[in-house]
Amino acid sequence: MKGRFLGRIEFEKEESGFLASYAMKSKDSAGRENLEEEHNLRSCFQRDRDRIVHCNAFRRMEYKTQVFVIHEGDYYRTRLTHTMEVAQIARSLARNLRLNEDLTEAIALAHDLGHTPFGHSGEEVLNRLMKNHGGFEHNQQSLRIVRKLEKRYPGFSGLNLTAEVLEGLDKHNTEYDKSSSTGSFGTLEAQIVNLSDEIAYHTHDLDDGIKSKLISLEDLTDIKICREVLERIGNGNKDEVEVKRYQMVKFLINGFCKDLIEQALINIDKINIKSVGDVRKAKSKIITFTKKMEAKKTELRNFLYARLYKHFKVVRMEVKYQTILEQLFDKYTKYFEHNPAKKKYSMLPQDIRSKVDKQDDMYRVVCDHIASMTDSYALEEYKKLFDPDEKV
Repeated sequence: MKGRFLGRIEFEKEESGFLASYAMKSKDSAGRENLEEEHNLRSCFQRDRDRIVHCNAFRRMEYKTQVFVIHEGDYYRTRLTHTMEVAQIARSLARNLRLNEDLTEAIALAHDLGHTPFGHSGEEVLNRLMKNHGGFEHNQQSLRIVRKLEKRYPGFSGLNLTAEVLEGLDKHNTEYDKSSSTGSFGTLEAQIVNLSDEIAYHTHDLDDGIKSKLISLEDLTDIKICREVLERIGNGNKDEVEVKRYQMVKFLINGFCKDLIEQALINIDKINIKSVGDVRKAKSKIITFTKKMEAKKTELRNFLYARLYKHFKVVRMEVKYQTILEQLFDKYTKYFEHNPAKKKYSMLPQDIRSKVDKQDDMYRVVCDHIASMTDSYALEEYKKLFDPDEKV
């Protein structure tokens, strides 16, 4: 018996039969800004996912900081491993709620493309330095990357992603990522990614905090949700810190996901969500935690903020690397300011400075260049410019 060929059209039919009525269907996408012929094998959201995975900005995330700078230890999470963990959680949630897993995954994989080197501290520096030149915010930088900065196709700039993925990036909103977008809260798939991001960084930053020994398991007995998990794990062998750490993360993720799924279904029934149109007209977020879980999550967030993100060793890292970005920005921009008639000469590589001539926007080009740097590239560039013994 011959196997049935599952091309794009057949897949879209299967998708319409399986997904919930309020899930975003591939065939109903608003399309791309630049018209392209549909692929015969992959749906539009599957193509978006693949384009994101193969772009330069995605690969650079491997060497960008989550909390701990790369050379502080190679076993800590990076921006890429965090992104993969967000995507895994988001896919699982989408599957359980019968939402579009491909759209969810595409948004999740792209949500941090615009992050700077050295984590959120790098973003704070660039936003301050760009205050009089349009500012800097990593969600909008992610959009700038996929719309303009990536060069993959002869006919247009960017990745030419679907409107639904772009919307998901524009509306990415968490406790640490504030979207400037107004209007609806986006598709349920976009809302899933927002909370998957929160689940991932709460649990995995906690994991890295314990691994770094800035946080101990004993410290966690003061946090209700962690205390509940520790009671489930039991005492066991006191030397099995690594196993307990793993079990802690596993139980926390499971607890967050179970709570979210149950509350989302309650919200869907309560608001009477039947279609994507109903989702867009909703006056409140549909994908939420219960109030009880939200309170527990807030307590955990406050604990991480006080005991990890503001630990003196982490703050020292932030201040040290913020200084590096400040001096790079100053050095790049001051040359142009002092030599306005010599734009063909610069401390920047030819491919970077040529963009200044085209756009006449020196500050934004320098900002794009610094934001794209990996931790290691920024450190090497700093040495080349400020260490007299380093080759340029």
